[in-house]
Amino acid sequence: MFIILVYDFNERRVGKALKICRKYLHWVQNSVFEGELTKANFVKLKMELSGIMNEDEDSVIFYIFRSKQYTDRLEMGLKKGGEELFL
Repeated sequence: MFIILVYDFNERRVGKALKICRKYLHWVQNSVFEGELTKANFVKLKMELSGIMNEDEDSVIFYIFRSKQYTDRLEMGLKKGGEELFL
C-alpha cells in the first residue's frame, strides 16, 4: 500500500516522531512523509507513533492508497525533503 503521513506533534516529541517515520517512509517536507509499506510495517508504524503521542496534544493523519499507480503529485515553491521518491 502507498501511504502519505502528516503529523503535528508537540515540540517535545517531534524529534522522536521524525525518527520513527523515517524508519518506514521517505521524508517529503516538514511533518510529511510518503512511501510504500506492507500491512505489517503499517501496523508497526502506527504502534510506535501511538506509543509516543499524547492524544490531547498530537495528531497523525494517514492517507492510504492501494498503490501509487493512481496518485499524482504537483510541487510548487521551495522543494524540501529527500530526493529518493518521485511520483
